[in-house]
Amino acid sequence: MGKFVVKESSKGFMFNLKAGNGEVIATSEIYTTKDACKNGIESVKKNAVAAEVEDQTVKDFEAKKSPKFEVYTDKKGEFRFRLKAGNGQIIATGEGYKAKTGCLNGIESIKKNAPTADVEEAK
Repeated sequence: MGKFVVKESSKGFMFNLKAGNGEVIATSEIYTTKDACKNGIESVKKNAVAAEVEDQTVKDFEAKKSPKFEVYTDKKGEFRFRLKAGNGQIIATGEGYKAKTGCLNGIESIKKNAPTADVEEAK
């Protein structure tokens, strides 16, 4: 089972969503308060399940309405995703993957783990 881990940084608070094996599958932006960070977690839990995948790596891709996972390539040519809430705000991002299948597997892992993931604070 996955878990959200909230941690404090020098600039505020952020979370990582970890799969059952401990791998980080999504990361948040920096929030100014812990409560705002926890609201972000609730947004991921709610939006991840309903979000469709918009594959921006293919020519003439079909634009989807938010909430959605956007799949794109970064400057290194790696596949990445970002989860956008219904209001269009980015609420979670993924690491770079060498293959698109890895990126899509990351999205499926979020859909599976996020809704029931516990929330804990980093030690």
